[in-house]
Formats: sequence, structure tokens, C-alpha cells
Amino acid sequence: MNRKVIYLLAFAAAVGLGHVGTILAAPRAIMQVAIQKMSDGGKRVNQFTFGPRTTSHSRGVVRPSPDLLYSSCVYDVSRGPIRVSAAPSPDNGYVSLSVFDARTDNVAVFDSNQFPQGIAFVLARAGQKVPEGMPVVISPSDRGVILDRRLAPSAELFARVDPARRADSCAPL
Repeated sequence: MNRKVIYLLAFAAAVGLGHVGTILAAPRAIMQVAIQKMSDGGKRVNQFTFGPRTTSHSRGVVRPSPDLLYSSCVYDVSRGPIRVSAAPSPDNGYVSLSVFDARTDNVAVFDSNQFPQGIAFVLARAGQKVPEGMPVVISPSDRGVILDRRLAPSAELFARVDPARRADSCAPL
């Protein structure tokens, strides 16, 4: 076989393996960095952390919206399910709760349009025993992030919405 063909095939194989490796590894690596930062090195797991009011200098989330108030919970369901709840915002303000797995995939989204009385669900791995009567989200990974976003475009609204989000819970059953 011609050397040029062998080199071309080796190059194509290396590029293919590199591409597949990047596609498979990059999301997990990105989420591991995010989990470490958001959980203060693993110290804050299965509990919400409440971010400050967004300013032009905020970069905890890449280019965060100045109209939103952010809270996050790094979850770990390896030892059992957790119960997640988010109280409604005052004046029927918008609330969105998103669950992301260890590969950055969005697993579930709940919002105040669906649940104006507040959001509550159980997050578990497949096969874990869960209580009846509540929505259940099955996470494909043991760890991930839950992101709470609330509409609070002004300092005045921030002051009214902040106490409501501090009632958020992300804790083992």
C-alpha cells in the first residue's frame, strides 16, 4: 500500500478519534468544573446557593441576564433521591427550574406557568424508591446542577423576589 494512503488513513483515524473523544469528554469536563465552582469544592451539595443581583460584572453564568435572579443547587443522588421545591415569586412573577445532568444535558424544566402555586418534584436515579404523589425526574447521572431563574429586573423587584427564592429546597428525602 502506498505510504501516502497509509498516512492519510492514520490522519483520518486520529482526527475521527479526537473528534469523538472531544464530543464525549468535553460536556462532562465542563460540568465537572461547573460543579466544583458552584458547590464550593464539594462543600455545598444538595442545597441551594443564592447568587447576588446580576450586574454588568457578573460572570458566574456566562453572560447572565440582568433581568434574572439566579440560584443553583449541585445535586448528588448517589445515596438516594432528593426533594426539590421552589416557592412562587410574589405577584405571580416568573420562575423557572431546570435540571442538568453531568453531561450538561437538560433533563427537566418546570416553570411558574405550569405550576403557579410553586414547583416541587423528586429527583432520583432509575431504580431508587420514590414517594408517590409527586412528579419524579429521573437523572441519568448521580450528579448535576439545578438552576432556579426568577424574573427580577429592578432593585425593587429583587428585594421582593429574594425572600421567596430563599425558601427553595434541594435536600435528601
